[in-house]
Amino acid sequence: MQTFVDRHGLWTDTQQQQARELVGRIDAGELDLVRFAWPDQHGMLRGKTLVASEARDALWAGVNLTTTLLAKDTSHKTVFPVFTAGGGFAVEGLQGGADFTIVADPSTFKVLPWSARTGWVLCDAYMNDGRPCPYATRQVMQRALQQLHATGMEFVAGLEVEFHVFKREADALELGDSGQPGEPPRVSLLSQGYQYLTELRYDRVDAVMELLRANLSGLGLPLRSLEVEYGPSQFELTFGPMAGLLAADTMVLLRSAIKQVCHRAGYHATFMCRPRIPNVMSSGWHLHQSLRGSDGANAFIPSREGRDLSDIGLHYLGGLKQHACAAAALASPTINGYRRYRPFSLAPDRAIWARDNRGAMLRVLGGVGQAATRIENRVGEPAANPYLYMASQVFSGLDGMHNKTDPGPSADAPYDTPAEQLPRSLGDALACLRASEMLNRQMGEDFVRYLCHIKQAEIDRFNLEVSAWEHREYFDLY
Repeated sequence: MQTFVDRHGLWTDTQQQQARELVGRIDAGELDLVRFAWPDQHGMLRGKTLVASEARDALWAGVNLTTTLLAKDTSHKTVFPVFTAGGGFAVEGLQGGADFTIVADPSTFKVLPWSARTGWVLCDAYMNDGRPCPYATRQVMQRALQQLHATGMEFVAGLEVEFHVFKREADALELGDSGQPGEPPRVSLLSQGYQYLTELRYDRVDAVMELLRANLSGLGLPLRSLEVEYGPSQFELTFGPMAGLLAADTMVLLRSAIKQVCHRAGYHATFMCRPRIPNVMSSGWHLHQSLRGSDGANAFIPSREGRDLSDIGLHYLGGLKQHACAAAALASPTINGYRRYRPFSLAPDRAIWARDNRGAMLRVLGGVGQAATRIENRVGEPAANPYLYMASQVFSGLDGMHNKTDPGPSADAPYDTPAEQLPRSLGDALACLRASEMLNRQMGEDFVRYLCHIKQAEIDRFNLEVSAWEHREYFDLY
């Protein structure tokens, strides 16, 4: 009897060989467990852990998960009526908490450095009839890359990720701390901050940096630098350029890895954009991107002096600028992420580009003869789903290339240049996404409605809460 993978032709010959090599490692007794991980609609990893003997067959058979996972917001609340026809999604096969199947991509296999004799593999989601799950975000990016490949180009991205690490003082595990979501841990600072890139401050947090370096290097990730960022207990990691899906796969893995290894060592790592701590600095995720031609050369390098990018690069840049507001909800998908946007804060507040200017949304770097010529998009938050963030960049860039979009002149005074303002709230960003003909066409109208429904549910829950600001402002006054 054919397996799920073979019946639906889900793997290439290379992936079949990689799966056989993994089975060889299992049969040799190298592994006790294998984690089958699937990136959900929020870019969070879910899945099941199988003992090695069961994982052997599950590589070809797949692993079943309940479709209710597709219906959850960031509090893990189910926000679709899953027991109605179509499961609230109006998609056959998703009703009643039925199963869908996640299938390993053998090329992503890792051995986890922090968990003894444990393997890890990233998965794609499929319906029971072998169709790609309509709400699987890794496959949204795969579609974007396929369109780009049809032009003879390959997407290349480098990651520059800011985050916070605190000392964990106490886990909130009293009976009253439970909930959806539960109370976060109580923490203290590892550093006071405002000593940006000082060697003394780096040395004082060397234990954390070494913990991260050892484990991320053990995963084979292309780590380039570990840096002390500006704010208290704030850090930054940068990674070398990666082609295709690898950059997005790396982002979901490194976030999960950092949180796991820090927790084991008594720390709390968070990729929340702006934690509610005194004197905090917001964390961003700066996405460096370029295209590579079929000859392997960087297609953004200009051919003559006086130009910032090639024609392809300029049109790609024009697409990013034109669709910046529509893509904002994919680059910054949390309510908290919009706390970051404020003038003169090294975070962009309008859709502009500039040459090597950190106040602009799109920063162009490189030039004639410089292999690292690229566009840095500074709009994202580190909590973004990397598949949706990067897919939005590819779709926007492709649209700019197709229409030969002119990005206009460089904005050398980024906070004074008249330009379209970026959304100031998640609600505004969702409205821009809903109104985008291009992203609805490329990502699918059903997918955009689905994603906006989940994010609107988070906004609705937020609006029901009484904030500390409201209580302080009105409780005594009125």
